[in-house]
Formats: sequence, structure tokens, C-alpha cells
Amino acid sequence: MTFKETLLDEALALFQQEGVEANTEPELRSKLDISQATFNELFASKASLVRETVLHDIEKQKKHHLNITQNAHSAIEEILILLQDGIKNIKVTNPAYVTDLQQHYPEVWEIALDHLNTYSYHQIYDILNRGVQAGEFRKDINLQLVTKIMLEMVGLLLNPQTFPPDRYNLSEVYRSIYLYYIRGICTDSGSKVAEKFFSTYNI
Repeated sequence: MTFKETLLDEALALFQQEGVEANTEPELRSKLDISQATFNELFASKASLVRETVLHDIEKQKKHHLNITQNAHSAIEEILILLQDGIKNIKVTNPAYVTDLQQHYPEVWEIALDHLNTYSYHQIYDILNRGVQAGEFRKDINLQLVTKIMLEMVGLLLNPQTFPPDRYNLSEVYRSIYLYYIRGICTDSGSKVAEKFFSTYNI
């Protein structure tokens, strides 16, 4: 791992813990323990740091998802592993991280949304398709529509006007949105796989 990648990891952890706007650029440099000269050499501005951090996070997520799903025994287990990971991430991420990106860095937020609508769309579609072929998801589901609905649920979850983070536990919202929906598209055999997973991991 390069020095810059290490720095982006540290910046990501800081943003997810405190939000993006909690620290000014000088405060960020201090917490990242780098000089202004080093910062200027690597990043054009704080906005540049935020953009590169989000891009770095996207690439990390891709590798992480491959790693955590490689031992899944079925399509439904694979999608539930991703769901469980999403719940875990939301629990440890300050809601201000998302709202700061939405409000202060709309171009960066668009990058995150584009990731959902391209990479994540194909990822979910492929898993659902394999689940249908295996008899775990109902054969009468519209794959394109169900995939789109599942992605739109992410937007619903992350909309602070719909679910203000000071009023709602976002991980519980995540659980309520996805787990019950997934049960609805499962076959009887798929439901048994899902129920076993829920009870084993206590999502």
C-alpha cells in the first residue's frame, strides 16, 4: 500500500467517524499528521481529498464484496451477506458523512450514486438471476424491476428528509426495508435458507 492509499484510508475513517465538514482543511492536515506542503503535493484542495477518498472507498468496497461473498453457498446467502455487511457499515458510520456529501459535495455524491447504478446494479441483478435459476427466488419476479427497487431503497434509506438520523436508527431502517422485502421474493426453499441465515447471524 502506498503512502497516499494509507492517507486515504485514514481520511475515510475520519470522515465516517466525524463527518466531512466536522474539520477544516488545517484540522484535517493535523489529524492526518501531514504538512501543508505534503497535502498540496497530493491534493488540490479539501474537495479533491474528499473526491479521491470516495473513489478509494468504492474500489475498496468492490474488493471487500468479492472477499466476503466468495464462500457463499447460494445466491440468497450471497445477497444476505452483502445486506449484513451494509447494516454493519451503517452502524459504524456517522450519518453526517452522507449528509455532508449530499449537501456540500454534490459532484462527489453523484459519483457514489453512479457506482450504485452501474456496479451495484449489475452485482444485484446477477445474484438475483442466479437465485431464480436455483429456485431460491420466485421465477415470476421482474429482475430489472426488483434490482431497481432494491437500489432505490438505498436512496430512500439515505434521504435525511425521509429518515432523519436523529429520529431513526438507520441500521434498523435498513433491516426493515431489506429483510422483509427479500422474504417476499423468496420461494419456500429460499425462505428456509434466509431464515436460517437470519437466526445464525442475528441480523
